[in-house]
Amino acid sequence: MHLAWKLWLETEGKVFGPGPAELLEHVARSGSLRKAAGELDMSYSKAYWTLRALEDRLGFPLLTRPVGGMSGGGSTLTTEALDLLTRYRALEAEAEVTLEELFAKHFG
Repeated sequence: MHLAWKLWLETEGKVFGPGPAELLEHVARSGSLRKAAGELDMSYSKAYWTLRALEDRLGFPLLTRPVGGMSGGGSTLTTEALDLLTRYRALEAEAEVTLEELFAKHFG
């Protein structure tokens, strides 16, 4: 037996969790929402609308999207998105340690 859990942030419903965090990490690595969606086997439109809904709920933009052309296109994370992602992953890591300790205490 092992412990399984998910951690997400809410306001009036889910706002941010493991799925959006993974999508943002892929955008940060690839520099493209389209590439990130492909890496996650997700349609571009689903990734786009997921992030738009998150931006509406969070009240700040998650990506900067330069206009296409010779040097345009692609996506980068905003400062707010990087901060959210960093704090979420830190919370997740600390929660994992604490939950594993509690699991060992009660089931070990």
